[in-house]
Amino acid sequence: MSAVLAQGLRKSYGEKAALDGIDLDVRRGTVRGLLGPNGAGKSTAVRILTTLLRPSGGRAEVAGFDVTTQPRQVRRNIGLVGQHAAVDELLTGRQNLELFGRLCHLSAVQSRSRAAELLERFGLEHPGPAKEYSGGMRRRLDLAAGMILAPPVLFLDEPTTGLDPRSRAEVWRSVRELVSDGTTVLLTTQYLEEADQLADRVSVIDAGRVVAEGTPDELKSRIGGDQLDVVVRDPEHLERAAEIIGGVASGPVELDRDTRHVRGPVNERVRSLTEVLTALAAAGIEAEDVAVRRPTLDEVFLNLTEAGGVRP
Repeated sequence: MSAVLAQGLRKSYGEKAALDGIDLDVRRGTVRGLLGPNGAGKSTAVRILTTLLRPSGGRAEVAGFDVTTQPRQVRRNIGLVGQHAAVDELLTGRQNLELFGRLCHLSAVQSRSRAAELLERFGLEHPGPAKEYSGGMRRRLDLAAGMILAPPVLFLDEPTTGLDPRSRAEVWRSVRELVSDGTTVLLTTQYLEEADQLADRVSVIDAGRVVAEGTPDELKSRIGGDQLDVVVRDPEHLERAAEIIGGVASGPVELDRDTRHVRGPVNERVRSLTEVLTALAAAGIEAEDVAVRRPTLDEVFLNLTEAGGVRP
């Protein structure tokens, strides 16, 4: 079942197309990452899917309701956390959540009960006002506010912008807990590591179009598999090390004399690494560093988008 479905979604401002026929199909209980450079259309897509903006063409459903003809039903089934924390800094976390509960038409008793539940869940039982919270705590409070009505679909628009690594990890943990309970998350982010950590599937958007889609591993495989990297201590051993790696490599071997670096693509990472280490030792070649690494989403992103366009 689809929690979010978009077909040929378009949005134009005069002759400029912010969205140019986007298709999305997000399964329930999963995280879909939307990646793309600034101006690619990520936030525009989120604004349409959350009924804040009307599309120029195409159609979209969220939680089974049409965003154009059934906006009220959509809003009852979604939560939205924007790029900046939308909390009152003079109120405590509890007071903030109770306020959001009343704004969502919960009774005073329901608001207090839901606030207490969310404060415990997100580890926000701090007695002071929100202005005393760390960046990570504020974002977790924002997430909690977005979950006041326990919506089945949660939209996160660059939720960890400006956070330090520790605070970002706190938000990631909270998101994982929500998804484990069945919440569907649509995540827009410019942090490639964030999508790699959280997303079940990723859609790369460029110039208002989806230019690639798949799991993080599937997208990485598009620009090549694992790479075996070796740095030799003695530059005179470079040629021999290249021959050894070439014996297990699945493609051309690269050699960099300045850095004493040899690399080559491999299909079976563990077997290839074992064979190369054994052969290097037998040849008396000392390696300063040996590693097998996979392409990162950063490399995928740069490979798929270039100067605002799609690389052929």
